[in-house]
Amino acid sequence: MFLQTDLALFYLCRYLYCGDISVRLDQAIPLHKLASKYRVWSLQQGLSQYMMGHLSSDSPTGHVVGWYQYAMQIGDANLRDRCLQYLSWNLSSVLQSGEWHSISDDLLLSLMQRSDLILQSELELYEALEAWIGQNQPAGLTVENALRQVRYGMIPPQHLFRLQKQSPVMLKYYESIRDLLFLAFQFHSASPVQLAKYFDVNCSIFTPRNYLSPSWGSPWVINNPTRDDRSFSFQTQLGPSGSDASKRVTWNALFSPRWLPLSVRSAYTNEMQATRTDSGRPRIIVTPATSSPDFAGVSFQKTVIVTARQGGKMVVRHVYNFHQSTEEAGDFLVDADLHRRVSEYLIDSSLYLHVVVKPLYHSLIVARK
Repeated sequence: MFLQTDLALFYLCRYLYCGDISVRLDQAIPLHKLASKYRVWSLQQGLSQYMMGHLSSDSPTGHVVGWYQYAMQIGDANLRDRCLQYLSWNLSSVLQSGEWHSISDDLLLSLMQRSDLILQSELELYEALEAWIGQNQPAGLTVENALRQVRYGMIPPQHLFRLQKQSPVMLKYYESIRDLLFLAFQFHSASPVQLAKYFDVNCSIFTPRNYLSPSWGSPWVINNPTRDDRSFSFQTQLGPSGSDASKRVTWNALFSPRWLPLSVRSAYTNEMQATRTDSGRPRIIVTPATSSPDFAGVSFQKTVIVTARQGGKMVVRHVYNFHQSTEEAGDFLVDADLHRRVSEYLIDSSLYLHVVVKPLYHSLIVARK
């Protein structure tokens, strides 16, 4: 510890004399502490920017969780939120790393409450939670609170049956989540429309996260994305409930590299190409191939996940939510220069996307007068 502090002090002196320094990941926090202690505000701010810009960098034991905890200690809301967003958007890779077991109780609960987690499935999250509990042996109340954040309605019933009989954590804490499991099995045994007549289906147990498994969406690699319009079709399950999981919905997706936003389209009303100009920006539209009475009582939120290579690995760079078009988001790829072959958004001149379709159910409970 003293050697680390002495080295940080050396770099601080070097910064004061030279004006810049090279920093390693493990030096960021000790040096930031010294910069704060001696009120070297320019270095302090620079190190905060360094940490926010190197979340995806490789390190032997991981560093994002440590930076998050440090941000919580010093009250750096920007760094805290960026770390939390990185962990949420890249959760599948985090779950497979040693860093997962090092997260604190508070960070675990903060992650479990979020709907923007990106991972393979809710079952993956439950199994990772069970491993974390086995490794850290937290207090019983922490375990109960974490288990109640699992969205059991998003886990297929055959896996719920298996967990009830084979999961040591569920066997031990079954009484704490009995009501949630009962509600999940009701969800799987009836159509969502029938369930919505008697229960509030707008609660988190029925709200999907961003799942990457094929039932929920599809990857989409667009080569040379500035060239022309691209389209593709993919299928998802109608919904995660037992009555809908076997039904398939075909979706058509269209990518336009130069779409003119509605807000400025009126200026081109007298031109032949009223909705397509070189000054437009990228847009994606996702619509069902056919309509169906099964769509009653449900709306479909689409999520486009943009991945890129940072720090030598694939990471999620942006997430956009919409119902039909990314034009609703207003900032889809607004900062991306897709014309540059070395654009940080492109990998080998290709744009890597993943489209997720999430059914959102509407309550049909009639209010009593």
